[in-house]
Amino acid sequence: MTENELSFSKKVLTVIGLVGLFGLLAVTVYYTIDVILLVFSAALIGIFLRGLAMPIGRYLKLNDVWSVLLVSALLVVVLGIAVSLLAPSVAEQAKHLRTEIPKSAQQAADFISKFSWGQAIIEQMPSSEAIMAKIEPGSLLSGVGGFFSTTIGFVGNFFIVLLLGIYFACEPRLYSDGLSKLFPKSNRERAAEVFGAIGETLRWWLIGKVASMIFIGLLTWIGLSIIGVPMALTLGLIAGLLSFIPNFGPIIAAVPAVLFAFIESPASALYTLGLYIGVQIIEGNLVTPFIERHTVELPPALTVVSQLALAVTIGGLGLLLATPLLAVLVVIVQMVYIEDILNDRTDEMVPPEIEPEQASEV
Repeated sequence: MTENELSFSKKVLTVIGLVGLFGLLAVTVYYTIDVILLVFSAALIGIFLRGLAMPIGRYLKLNDVWSVLLVSALLVVVLGIAVSLLAPSVAEQAKHLRTEIPKSAQQAADFISKFSWGQAIIEQMPSSEAIMAKIEPGSLLSGVGGFFSTTIGFVGNFFIVLLLGIYFACEPRLYSDGLSKLFPKSNRERAAEVFGAIGETLRWWLIGKVASMIFIGLLTWIGLSIIGVPMALTLGLIAGLLSFIPNFGPIIAAVPAVLFAFIESPASALYTLGLYIGVQIIEGNLVTPFIERHTVELPPALTVVSQLALAVTIGGLGLLLATPLLAVLVVIVQMVYIEDILNDRTDEMVPPEIEPEQASEV
């Protein structure tokens, strides 16, 4: 065998090996996607807890473990107080909302059916029973098989993710160093920089998202109270929570509010729709620009495509985590492919102010 033939054979074997490795990786991801998403959710919680714990630990001179545990305990106390104060009212309003939405939907359908364009819309829409069935607690994980798609599994997942998040927050260097050791020695330092950039991106994304959720929830509650829409507190809470999902969350949150306001009058429903649009405009011009100064700027079209793709292939959990997953992918493409492989080093999409020591801490 000549040298050229030997070289060609090596290239063919290399391609075959890469294709086989990619296929094996794809099959592994397909059958473990539920676990991967839960671990990613835990990483998000760990980054959030550590982001709160680090300044508190420096101020009180506590080590990482005690500062994370202190922040976790404080969050549990705050959530406990909030639940004890708001849960009875919210639960009663949510029960009332569930029974009244089908009635208001029918009332709205009767109103718009008077118009020819309204009749065409109604014919294409699913029934209110089908819509309500989609928002059951377990339906969030539809598309994720087995134990993880049941309501009991949903509750169990919450505690599993919370526990893993605390572990990740207490000892992030242990896990980041472990991941870095999977790479050759010559690339470990760069791998640590990439992990640090990902952690910093997700940290600022979470800070901005939590601020956005609080802002939208409070502003919606106040606005609905001024308009006179019943159950403004519950609707504001729904709006704040669903704003975690860009693009689709605000639309989903606006539907029950507009339908419920329609019980009062069509004018009230119109005011409510205007309120939700106004809140999103204000949030988009205040909170979003602040986030984009510290994290990667995600193209809107790419964000929507990733949300649709993960929602169709995985389900509700894919839609929920599509944006942070896209942020991670953008950082990896920018730093690994564009900067390292193409040798085009620009800092436009990389989070600023990432110190070398942060790479192994985040």
